[in-house]
Amino acid sequence: MADTVGTELEVLPEAAPWTPPTWDEVVRTHSARVYRLAYRLTGNVPDAEDLTQEVFVRVFRSLPSYTPGTLAGRLSGDEPTPAQAFDARHLDGDVQDALAALAPEYRAAVVLCDIEGLSYEEVAATLGVKLGTVRSRIHRGRAQLRVALEHRRPRTATRPVSSACASTGGSA
Repeated sequence: MADTVGTELEVLPEAAPWTPPTWDEVVRTHSARVYRLAYRLTGNVPDAEDLTQEVFVRVFRSLPSYTPGTLAGRLSGDEPTPAQAFDARHLDGDVQDALAALAPEYRAAVVLCDIEGLSYEEVAATLGVKLGTVRSRIHRGRAQLRVALEHRRPRTATRPVSSACASTGGSA
């Protein structure tokens, strides 16, 4: 019996030409997520709405020149993960206030990294800054958030010192 592995070529049907999504499809698919990110970055509704509109104007203008495979695969549908849904219901007020108190450059870096899940390299490319700058901004932003959200930190129960140990100065 002859070995024919690798000698036959599989014939694939010719792929249909790519057609860009319609404007409605793009907006319907991504508007909620873009708005949530814009709100987290700006901290207020009017600026978030303006930023969202600007994003979609730019998308609309560049849609004819888009080629498949040039968008990051990170964008997903409108549905939040269970963790995101929990955070939105239980943490948004305090967290949003703490984020809004950050300087804009810290807020942008922290939101892109910690909320949107981008790597430091992706944050640097998105913001147009050096990797070291991203690291510094994220470190400082997180430190400020820790201080601002300290009241949410779970407290560990302290065990009262036994009077016998305290009076003798020894061990139990």
